[in-house]
Amino acid sequence: MKKLLCISICLLSVGARAQNPIIHNQFTADPTARVFNDKVYLFPSHDIHAPAGQRQDWFCMEDYHVFSSENLTDWTDHGIILSQENVPWGKPDGYSMWAPDCVVKDGKYYFYYPNAPKSGRGFAIGVAIAEHPEGPYTPEKEPIKGVSGIDPCVLIDDDGAAYLYWSGMGIRGGRLKDNMIELRDGSQVMEGLPEGFKEGPFAFKREGRYYLTFPWVRKENGTETLAYAMSDSPLGPWQFKGIFMAEHDNQCWTNHHSFVQYKGEWYLFYHRNHYLPKMDKRRSACIEKVSFNADGTIQEVKQTLRGVGHTLATDKIELDRYSYVSNDVAIDFNDSTDTFKGWNATLTNKGSWLRYDNVDFSGISNGYLAIKVKADANTILTIRENSSGGKVIAELAINVEASSYDLKGQWTILIYAIENMPKSLTNLCVVCEGQEVSIDWMQFKAAPLP
Repeated sequence: MKKLLCISICLLSVGARAQNPIIHNQFTADPTARVFNDKVYLFPSHDIHAPAGQRQDWFCMEDYHVFSSENLTDWTDHGIILSQENVPWGKPDGYSMWAPDCVVKDGKYYFYYPNAPKSGRGFAIGVAIAEHPEGPYTPEKEPIKGVSGIDPCVLIDDDGAAYLYWSGMGIRGGRLKDNMIELRDGSQVMEGLPEGFKEGPFAFKREGRYYLTFPWVRKENGTETLAYAMSDSPLGPWQFKGIFMAEHDNQCWTNHHSFVQYKGEWYLFYHRNHYLPKMDKRRSACIEKVSFNADGTIQEVKQTLRGVGHTLATDKIELDRYSYVSNDVAIDFNDSTDTFKGWNATLTNKGSWLRYDNVDFSGISNGYLAIKVKADANTILTIRENSSGGKVIAELAINVEASSYDLKGQWTILIYAIENMPKSLTNLCVVCEGQEVSIDWMQFKAAPLP
């Protein structure tokens, strides 16, 4: 098979990455997703590295961004919509802008957020209002009276009634007035929830049933699961149903989430500390699909690296965000001093493999493949459809010990002509047929070799 070596690392443009975590240039914790104007808008909190004078081992958040997507793959950052110095009633240096929410009613967008007030202790919850989901948002001069806590969530019922939920000494809820900035009749504790620490409520309605979901610590000194209860009323009483996402399998104590229905599918947004695994106060947003049982209960959701959405074959395919993998594949940061540069996957033995699902080859016929690899000896990679025994797309001879150059142990971009290009949505399986090899990304092009 014809191939051409290319060592320029600036050959191809940067493509979108449809994997977990979904935002790749900043921390994005506590992700609340909403559908407005046929797009998914993401309203996360924004973890930052603590400046001098702030606790270095604690949450540190000074502003909010909003992101949007039409395919859950490509996300647009619309920039900062609210900063701590712009909150009239909040501490301008409190770094306490924790989990938010946003809803639309009568053509206006209401953004709910917690913050540390200038006077007193604890947290209050404020509202900022905009004409568009991207902003600009104007914060109300005072927080919501009668609400002390964090993690606001608003459910707007079918009849237009709006309900606010928040955490702080348990989970509370109350109906909002039509102006969306005041409680109508006070608040009450949500009854029927399990014992143990709970926070981060997210309420939604599906097929006539109300769901109250929340992070929950189910055992002493444990980390947070995601759990839920159901009711026939927006304020309960609630019937506890159990957990739908287990504790993280790494050292991240918190989880925080939201549910959204988009284009006929349900999705769970949540966070974990992908980019800083030794520090659980700097988190990143992720997505998984959600399924419900016939009785309305939520099926368990497994955390994945692949996440959701389709990846265009012409985008950079980050194989380290795999769907399935053999036990001997190792994942490591490209640069441990700048983890936002992502990861690479090392196939350590002959027979090592990984599979990356849902790659869209529509509109591509013959063309070429560029792949960024590193190896200490000549080796071979085979790319197959669906599995290690599937149809061969390409066999790549990786020669790093040629007579005219020595590329041992160096990241190198190699280019290969591809004659057996898949025709549509395909699962790619990459198999090591020789010595150990590391892969950063691969990318297909429907064009002649450069």
